[in-house]
Amino acid sequence: MAGDKDYYNVLGVERAAGADAIRKAYRRLAREFHPDVNTSSDAATRFAEVQEAYDVLSDAEKRKAYDRFGHAGVGVGQGPGGFGGGAWSGEYRGSPFGAEDFSSAFEELFGQRGGDPFGRGARGAVPPRRGADLGHSLQVSFMTGALGGTENVRLSLGSVPPQTISVTIPPGVDSGARLRVKGKGNPGIDGGPAGDLILTVDVGLHPWFRREGLDVYITVPVTIVEASFGTAVTLPLLKGSAEVKIPPGASSGQKLRVKGKGVTNGRGQCGDFYAVVRIVAAGDLSERGRELLRNLEAELKNPRESGPWAADGSRQQS
Repeated sequence: MAGDKDYYNVLGVERAAGADAIRKAYRRLAREFHPDVNTSSDAATRFAEVQEAYDVLSDAEKRKAYDRFGHAGVGVGQGPGGFGGGAWSGEYRGSPFGAEDFSSAFEELFGQRGGDPFGRGARGAVPPRRGADLGHSLQVSFMTGALGGTENVRLSLGSVPPQTISVTIPPGVDSGARLRVKGKGNPGIDGGPAGDLILTVDVGLHPWFRREGLDVYITVPVTIVEASFGTAVTLPLLKGSAEVKIPPGASSGQKLRVKGKGVTNGRGQCGDFYAVVRIVAAGDLSERGRELLRNLEAELKNPRESGPWAADGSRQQS
């Protein structure tokens, strides 16, 4: 460590800092710059500087000599690596930071206590680590999302040969849902388990069905006559069909429910099926048809007479 670097500045503490503050600062910086987790080019150097500063400031006698005489008082900073000739060789001669304490300092990094404080084990091997999860989008059809099924997903993971896997889609899945496929993420490190594949589902549209949660909707066009007198229509369901009765006097937007015929999810929860009435005005009529409608008009009540604006006298006349 260069002799002109102040140990207090290296640890980021005041000169009057107590032993607990110095120890806390050291633990934080040692975790930050440890070469096993920090890939920066200067990580090993910074780690050695932090260790050297702590070795002096944590020892009452060395600290007293350093405060009085500087680096000359403790006889350090004269060669590469500081103490013991190695920046992080594991030989910290004269350091008050024992093996148990050093292991505790890196417990969060390596998930173990005792043994080699760098977590390398008896033979210096890096502990196996789990591979990272892999994210992927998955487009499924409307019917697959509603009823469930299987989809093929093609994966390409860097040096791993591309592969195609079959994924089970549970019934009732909706857009934005995330499916986890165990062990199909990025490979593990040094023999560790592979990560998982996280699939974000995007459910496609349907020509005539739409979904709101577990409920399914279909729009049913009817004529003015059918809406006036009522009728029965046969409608497709997710599975099979059903006859739905349009009541006399039905209006556009009215919803007719078929209970329990919506989407059933994997937990057994079931939605309903709704037929939404849409009255289609007569367009291409013969002359006779037009005449009949004009005659009928005189018999019909003006629907705007009961409108919310009728009371203020500004209602429109037919």
